[in-house]
Amino acid sequence: MYETAIETNQGFVLRADGTARFAMRSASATRATLVVDGRGATSLERLGDSDLWTASVDDVRVGDTYHLLVDGPSGPRHDFDGSRPLLDPYARGIVPRAADSPARWTSVVVDGAFDWGGVPKPTVPLDRAVVYEANVSTLTAANPAVPEHLRGTYAGIAHASTIAHLRRIGVTTLELLPVQAFDTERWLRDAGRENAWGYNTLGFFAPHAGYASAGAREQGADGVLREFKGMVRLLHEAGIQVVLDVVYNHTAEEGLGGPTTSLRGIDGANRYRWAADDTYFDTTGCGNTLDTSVEATADLVLDSLRYWAREVQVDGFRFDLMASLARDADHAFDPAHPVLERIRHDPDLQDVLVIAEPWDVGPDGWRTGHFGERITEWNDGFRDVVRRFWLTDIAEERRNGAPHTGIGRLADALTGSRSLFGADRGPLAGVNFVTAHDGFTMLDLVSYDDKHNAANGEDDRDGSNDNNSFNHGVEGTSSDRGVRAARGRSLRNLFGTLLLSAGVPMITAGDERARTQHGNNNAYVRSEDLTPVDWSDGEDAESVTESVAALTRLRAAHPALRPSRFGVDGQVTPSASRMSWYGPDGGPMTEGAWNEPIHRAVQYFVESTPEHEPYDRVLVVVHGSGRTRDLTLPVREDVLAYRLAWSSEKHRDLDRHRPAGTVFTAYGPGIHVFEVV
Repeated sequence: MYETAIETNQGFVLRADGTARFAMRSASATRATLVVDGRGATSLERLGDSDLWTASVDDVRVGDTYHLLVDGPSGPRHDFDGSRPLLDPYARGIVPRAADSPARWTSVVVDGAFDWGGVPKPTVPLDRAVVYEANVSTLTAANPAVPEHLRGTYAGIAHASTIAHLRRIGVTTLELLPVQAFDTERWLRDAGRENAWGYNTLGFFAPHAGYASAGAREQGADGVLREFKGMVRLLHEAGIQVVLDVVYNHTAEEGLGGPTTSLRGIDGANRYRWAADDTYFDTTGCGNTLDTSVEATADLVLDSLRYWAREVQVDGFRFDLMASLARDADHAFDPAHPVLERIRHDPDLQDVLVIAEPWDVGPDGWRTGHFGERITEWNDGFRDVVRRFWLTDIAEERRNGAPHTGIGRLADALTGSRSLFGADRGPLAGVNFVTAHDGFTMLDLVSYDDKHNAANGEDDRDGSNDNNSFNHGVEGTSSDRGVRAARGRSLRNLFGTLLLSAGVPMITAGDERARTQHGNNNAYVRSEDLTPVDWSDGEDAESVTESVAALTRLRAAHPALRPSRFGVDGQVTPSASRMSWYGPDGGPMTEGAWNEPIHRAVQYFVESTPEHEPYDRVLVVVHGSGRTRDLTLPVREDVLAYRLAWSSEKHRDLDRHRPAGTVFTAYGPGIHVFEVV
């Protein structure tokens, strides 16, 4: 079975009789040639006044390598060179060329046949989703349970030990950092270093060959694609969704003067955003920005999404710098941009999860909360509030006797960030996270006050200086038992808030293993001692892993903690949660107690409004101070007693029944979950 682009007539369409049809789009070209290596050149013919160029080709075989030669006018927005080999933007396979070739990469004809064995995509209601962001290479590169020849590969992720770990910690949805074919930026290559993340796309249809096992690479581009599909199938068999982090906002062609590998040499004047002075209008910080107000570029994005969702069976997409995709012809953000509307309504994309990184670095680029229906957005506000509450506020209390803020903002984050997403969209509009691939790891958040990025070779200029971290008195690794205990408590507070809050939680790979990058908060350069997840046996790693597993089990068991909608006063809203707030004395929370820094404790009694699951209720107690404090558990007519189900204080007496009105002592900053008896 051949994989084709019949709907758009782009790339190769292989026919059963051994012939093929090839097409590309360029509004500016004057001549285009398809060269199949070892089989000769074929001129493409332009169809009338359209931008579509086509040709019929005889005797094309799976595994053939090929390239395009495209010529056209000269000018400040053009970069035509009829002798320069170019990648097919719709190539299903991309592999390196020989070292003496004039181009570094070449397109490959693939078959794409694969037996899915009837394995369906898993059905995961969004309120039950637990997302795990991971890099294909670094997730398993150091895992001794994975055979050495499969470590750091698609097959390594599909290995039984990897899947067992994901299931243990409650992961429903594996979000992979970019796996579409990518290149290392030229300046990094010149420095002898390698891109570790993949946000530098060469082609939007081909899986990155460098993440396939050596055996698959030896089989060529078809072998790489089969290994990728095999990974998807095995994850699906385990009930785990696969979401791809996709980079449609820019390409590996970098800024003007950068490497011309594909779109720039095919029709750069119409594929990229331009400023009035004939320089790129760059809203990505990567040298160029694709212009999705142009039909051919928009079609490229949608065709790629349909291919991965339909032919490769992935379950969703996380869009890097999605604000750039939603800019119009004047470069202004449009929440009703045609590309967004097509993603929302395309029939082939109705069953996929759509996640936005809702900003870019262009004018008016921070757009969190503005992407509307069907799109779930990374909630950077949640990250900042949670870090400040549990880390920098506690540090401030240590230094000056009182933190900066009260508990009001944390309460909003805990209940789904209604102030950001509005009543209509509901809490599932946000992906909550405390860490991501860029920034400190969770352990480094509690171990470093400052970034330590010298290994990146940029004199510590790169990476954010605004981390809201707290080293607990010692910068970096410490053997002090008190420091280590305080850091462990803070880790549990961060994870507890993440996994007990309304919204979609996202864990960064390795955080549950107490992974450190030694203070590097921008580990985009591959490094054997910084980037791999640490799979060595250790008490700290196992302790954090078990805490995360316990929290995801608790979240799954209590629909009250994962509402799909926001409630409306005076109405019964199905799948919303009814909230009651109590102060430390067990009485109703007072207005003044929300924002006064001296008041850092709240009791959050939350009840579900049943729609798909039985009625449920939970009491979450938050104490955001280093001081010991007595709290009186709320007295309610519908409550006899409370049972402590989880606590960030390591040695609390779980399972014991405490009658309503009992005093519960919080011995420091902590979060505690009581099930209602």
